[in-house]
Amino acid sequence: MISIHEKTLQDLQFSTVLETISAMCNTDIGKEKALEITPYREEELMMVALHQTSEYVSSFQNNNAIPNHGFDAISHEIKFLAIEDSFLEVGSFKKIATLSENTNVLLQYFKKFEDYYPNLYAKSSQIELTKAIIKAIDEIVDKYGEIKDNASPALLEIRKGMNLVRGKVNQSFGMALNQYHGLGYLDDIKESFVNNRRVLAVLAMYRRKVKGSILGSSKTGSIAFVEPEATLKYSRELSNLEYEEKEEITRILKYLTDVIRPYLPLLIQYQEFLSDIDVIAAKAKYANRINGILPTITKERRVYFREAFHPILYLNNKAKKEVTYPQTIEFTNESRIIVISGPNAGGKTISLKTVGLLQLMLQSGMLIPVHERSETCLFDRILTDIGDNQSIENHLSTYSYRLKNMNNFLKKCNARTLFLIDEFGTGSDPELGGALAETFLEEFYAREAFGIITTHYSNLKILANELPFATNANMLFDEKSLEPMYKLVLGQAGSSFTFEVAQKNGIPFGLINRAKKKIEGGKVRFDKTIATLQKERSKMEKTSQTLKEEESKAREESKKMESINLKIQDKLERYQELYDANQRLIYMGQKIDDISEKYFNNKNKKDLIGEFLKMVEIENSKRKKLTVKEVKVKKEIEKVIIEEVKAKVEEIREVKKEKKIKAKTEEENKPKVILKVGDRVRMKEGKAVGTIDTIEKNKATVNYGIFTSKVSLDELEFVQAK
Repeated sequence: MISIHEKTLQDLQFSTVLETISAMCNTDIGKEKALEITPYREEELMMVALHQTSEYVSSFQNNNAIPNHGFDAISHEIKFLAIEDSFLEVGSFKKIATLSENTNVLLQYFKKFEDYYPNLYAKSSQIELTKAIIKAIDEIVDKYGEIKDNASPALLEIRKGMNLVRGKVNQSFGMALNQYHGLGYLDDIKESFVNNRRVLAVLAMYRRKVKGSILGSSKTGSIAFVEPEATLKYSRELSNLEYEEKEEITRILKYLTDVIRPYLPLLIQYQEFLSDIDVIAAKAKYANRINGILPTITKERRVYFREAFHPILYLNNKAKKEVTYPQTIEFTNESRIIVISGPNAGGKTISLKTVGLLQLMLQSGMLIPVHERSETCLFDRILTDIGDNQSIENHLSTYSYRLKNMNNFLKKCNARTLFLIDEFGTGSDPELGGALAETFLEEFYAREAFGIITTHYSNLKILANELPFATNANMLFDEKSLEPMYKLVLGQAGSSFTFEVAQKNGIPFGLINRAKKKIEGGKVRFDKTIATLQKERSKMEKTSQTLKEEESKAREESKKMESINLKIQDKLERYQELYDANQRLIYMGQKIDDISEKYFNNKNKKDLIGEFLKMVEIENSKRKKLTVKEVKVKKEIEKVIIEEVKAKVEEIREVKKEKKIKAKTEEENKPKVILKVGDRVRMKEGKAVGTIDTIEKNKATVNYGIFTSKVSLDELEFVQAK
């Protein structure tokens, strides 16, 4: 039986997660239920809860969104229905109808999409679907939450009478208003309302001249509010009808309450069902925010949280737009206990809390932010000792409290336990406390429990190194700045960087040296060795990260090149097909030309038809019979290829044109060389090189060796001697 103590929930800040989930609930009952979530005692119930949440998360990514599950709580109505002869107000029936309607919609929905949401359907299938409640309420209550006129024949008659009397009240009041206004007895406001009754605003000096009942006066006493005598009679009649209406409504509500009362157990089920769905929906929304998934739950003794995030830290950093670093932690039978060491503020406690909180969330039916290949087993107990736990009530010091806690660990620790201890062994004399902590660690190890401890004690680091199924770990630090890198590395103990951190914080070098002399040389050397190893590890980690990034970039570039090559290959094949098709058409054109020429010479129609049929049959033997759809597709492809080729040809022409224009422009902009006798020249459009013999006006005589030629100087260009 799984049993996790309240202290564990407090140490791992489980209530903070519950508060966030509670805030995401739509209903008050859902909010209360979310705050009461605790780890499941039975594995079967836990797995059902996990799958329900996972199914709800999947609804965010598909088109089959789960319908609204909101409702107003009917806890008050449930209490009244349990009391005999009591009756509900009309607003309560509207709430009950909404609750029933939303439940029915969800029940039908989960039945329809059973394949998508098998676990949610299994939950809904236990609830009875009935339209009777909604039908009974709809016959009496309208959509605005008012009693319908035809709720009963008597109510219909009463309301008809009331409408008739109201008409008479308004008519008689209107006549009195016109009469006394004409006589000048009324104030400028003419009329008002007193006790929900329409009255004339009569000037005080004329109040005795207006027949009727005085119902009040203004603050100054200058106006008397008078209900006309003619109206008074009808008002009394209306009051009687309103009383009858109230009595009839009470009778109807009692009747409707009696109709609904037998459904009390079902209404309780409905409220429980919708509030449960509300909590599941809130857990799914929370999972969506933290990128939570359902890892593999294994029967083997193994925990593998890959790229795990602390959910509270993740959301806080996300709000601040800061980076959260994931951790990868693994427990197996061959690596049961992890001893994390290193300087403070490096993330040791966060790593420890991440494992504990994620395991706690999972065993409470919540999805967790880990890589999809993560897996874990279940623990009967999660034992924690985190933070300064002075017990003022029991007059215990921190160390006394921790010893008491260790005693509790020893009673409960076994192979189905996960223990998490922060700053193991502190609170007492380092040597004596360290020795006792070492003994406790050996005991936990012997009982085959899984666990993480954080410590600064060297003897615990050495013990973890000596025990076959325990391992050291450290939080990486930058070797130059001594800033934390928030990355857990298994396999090596971490230095506390005591003197390095002190130096970084401005402690004089002389004092640090004096401190070093006060402790054993071996201890200094041991810590220094660890520090050196850790620095080397940090360098390797950075190099490894850089190489991974470069490898990733190279892989991406390779994929891009592959994609480009495939596209080029595809285009070349299509262009080749087009070229082959065009060549075939040219060949056929030549063949037809040959046949036409033969016919032109011999006028033999038989030979012409024979040759032509032969050519057609040869071509048809190469053809493949295509469907109408295939022909259409082929034509579309050909059209696209032709368009591409045209565009490419046009592009080449444009490039050539631009090159010519550029060459011409360069030629024009090229500084002109003044030619003189003896210069080697050639024609601008030619290749032969000659020498200028003479220049007369704008013409030069060019000697090419074998012959001479007279050419305009503008047509010649200077040739550099080799």
